[in-house]
Amino acid sequence: MARARGARQIVILAFPGVQSLDITGPLEVFAGAERLIESSARRERGYEVRIVSRDGAPLATSSGLTIEPHASIAQAPTRIDTLIVPGGAGQRKAGEDQALLDWIGRASTKARRTASVCTGAFLLARAGLLNGRRATTHWARAEELARAHPEVEVDPDPIFVRDGAIWTSAGVTAGMDLALALVEEDLDREAALTIARHLVMFLRRPGSQSQFSVTLGSQQPRREPLREIQQAVLEDVAGLHTVEAMAERAHMSPRHFARAFRSETGVTPARYVERVRLEAARRRLEEGAEPVGAIASACGFGTAETMRRVFLRTLQVGPAEYRRRFRGEAVRSQAAA
Repeated sequence: MARARGARQIVILAFPGVQSLDITGPLEVFAGAERLIESSARRERGYEVRIVSRDGAPLATSSGLTIEPHASIAQAPTRIDTLIVPGGAGQRKAGEDQALLDWIGRASTKARRTASVCTGAFLLARAGLLNGRRATTHWARAEELARAHPEVEVDPDPIFVRDGAIWTSAGVTAGMDLALALVEEDLDREAALTIARHLVMFLRRPGSQSQFSVTLGSQQPRREPLREIQQAVLEDVAGLHTVEAMAERAHMSPRHFARAFRSETGVTPARYVERVRLEAARRRLEEGAEPVGAIASACGFGTAETMRRVFLRTLQVGPAEYRRRFRGEAVRSQAAA
């Protein structure tokens, strides 16, 4: 079968001080999709990735790696399928370049979709592309984005967010998750999973998945008894961790313990315990073949239904589907090999 004509033009903006992985991560995903199409009988349109910068000259990334763009923004393709704006330490200076911001705005209106990686969301916001939209960025910069651009509905939690034709993603490697989601939209889920396996991305995370692990999402308490309680929950996820039980171990009244814990960690005791259990359950689903009910019991949820409700509320996917989506394909691939 002949391939569909006309490769999709993926244009990635580069600027001095850009985060190199914000560029190379999505680039590798689209290159993987192109190789998959070329090596199979698929008829879908392929991809051509072009890196552009203000003047097209070689530039240094935030890590010191030098990137040589394919062209200047003036020489960018006139028909852009997907515009990707990365982040990095250099985005602050790039955000002061009005001509660059104007180009982002014009290019976005001509593109089928526009995406940012990490703090590239600041450039989209400064270009006026996020006004009235929901967006995300690296969790450590989300508050700053919300403060600088109150017209943007900033959600610091998801891996990536889609609002119409605008996609925004969290920090660094989340750009690869976003790129895989774009490929899935263009091709199909099997193609995205195949690319993820070739890139040794064991999980292809959904956009709704949280940026935070429990250790990232919760602050370290100042008081030693509260730190000991956190550690006790981590070491025995199925243990008795009611507010009353934890307060007793910390030698505090339940009310005082709950207030102190939330004040010093940013989450309630119950929410912290739930996060720990959810993370433990996810690991077991990803790494083993235990029945869902056994995992629910081992991780302190009690019943499979209780665990299912937590998964649906937090990840928007049930445990069985989570395992199928992120574990099943890898297991079948290994068995076939």
